[in-house]
Amino acid sequence: MQPAQSESPPITRPSRLFSVALLATAFFTILRDWFAVPGSATLAASCVGLLLLVAVPSASWSRRMFVAIGAALALAAIATRAEWRTLLLDALGQGAFIATFFVALATLRAPAAVSPAIMRCGEYLASQPPGKRYIALTGGGHLFALILNYGSIQLLGGLTESIAGREPNEELREIRNRRMLLAIQRGFCSSLLWSPLAFAMAITTSIIPGASWSAAAGFALANAALFMGIGWALDTIVKPVYSGPPPVSRTVKGSIADLKPLLVLLFVIFLGVGLLELATGLRIVSVVMVFVPLASLSWLILEALGDAAPARKVASQLKTLAFRELPSYGSEIVLLIMAGIIGSLGAALAVPILEKSGLDLSALPVWLIVAAPVWLIPLFGQLGMNPILSVSLFAPILPDPGAIGVSPIAIVCAITAGWALAGATSPFTATTMLIGRLGHTTAFRVGADWNRTFFLVAASALTVTALMIAGLAPV
Repeated sequence: MQPAQSESPPITRPSRLFSVALLATAFFTILRDWFAVPGSATLAASCVGLLLLVAVPSASWSRRMFVAIGAALALAAIATRAEWRTLLLDALGQGAFIATFFVALATLRAPAAVSPAIMRCGEYLASQPPGKRYIALTGGGHLFALILNYGSIQLLGGLTESIAGREPNEELREIRNRRMLLAIQRGFCSSLLWSPLAFAMAITTSIIPGASWSAAAGFALANAALFMGIGWALDTIVKPVYSGPPPVSRTVKGSIADLKPLLVLLFVIFLGVGLLELATGLRIVSVVMVFVPLASLSWLILEALGDAAPARKVASQLKTLAFRELPSYGSEIVLLIMAGIIGSLGAALAVPILEKSGLDLSALPVWLIVAAPVWLIPLFGQLGMNPILSVSLFAPILPDPGAIGVSPIAIVCAITAGWALAGATSPFTATTMLIGRLGHTTAFRVGADWNRTFFLVAASALTVTALMIAGLAPV
């Protein structure tokens, strides 16, 4: 006899209002970016404001603090700047872009997280023998991150925790769990270096003048390979010492054929996004906002074709996504939106102050301007600054790449490198928090202890590549 399944909790009025405001924000942002519909920018900004009003009462104190900081900056802009309306509209517009990008990624996460084919793929990667396990998990963490975002850590991390938990020897169990979780985390962070589906690349290319994903993708992908390679090399060279006898290998679940659905899905998404970018001339982030939800809807329809009532099943899944899953990300969405708003307003208010002070960043050595983001973004992460906030705040005050004779590609690759390193080391990012939880330790230990050597080696190597790109990429 099957156990009775508990009914889903009712959809509350606040969650429904949150969903409506979020979806309206996405709708008007797409109209703004794709068709430049008159008034759409104002409507998108207004919907972001409504979204925050709905979300703040149930938000944590830390999220409310971010909202309070944003409100204080808005008041400062109103009091000191004649063009304050434009500044507020731009800041809310940045928040609308971030919210819409999040919604697009969430639509892909929904069918992927419950797909049997994706689960089989994850089990195959997580059950690899020790000699192949790190490469399998860091590669799998990278690929899963492209479609599941933080869900990749939860999916693969949960599987590895389960596999490691079957080991009766406590010492060996802890060693295996740590190595597997680090492989997943570093694979995830490597995707931040280049993926058009990651906030790192999306926000950076929207801020840096003259930047585009298609121009930076090749160099950024090479950085991602270097990032993963350093992780594998350190795992191979600096192995934890195990005092017991050689461990017994366990049976691998599935076969390499289980990777096919994931690879086909990624091929379709990246081919479609790339072709649509070339065909429309739009920014890659604007293309992702539309193409990814359409791909997700197509996936839901294909999965439902074997059901007795496919239309009803798809409608039910869309309702669950819109009114249950999206509101469950409310705290994260508020943080991301406010990071964008604070960064936009803070940078706009800082520029005239810097000009009056006579500080000219373009007078700094070019190599320092290129190398600084690789180290500063992780440093800001240690101080509690979300990478979205630190990049949105400081990237706009960097000198125009063309004015200092540097390709925007070099700046983009340096910023995404710093973003990825912050994801691996900052105790305030979701990645380290999730890894700490799965590894039964603290996020601070994950970032400062587990990843300390990796950070120093990877940051040094990525600084060198950033400077090489500055010398090789066309201005």
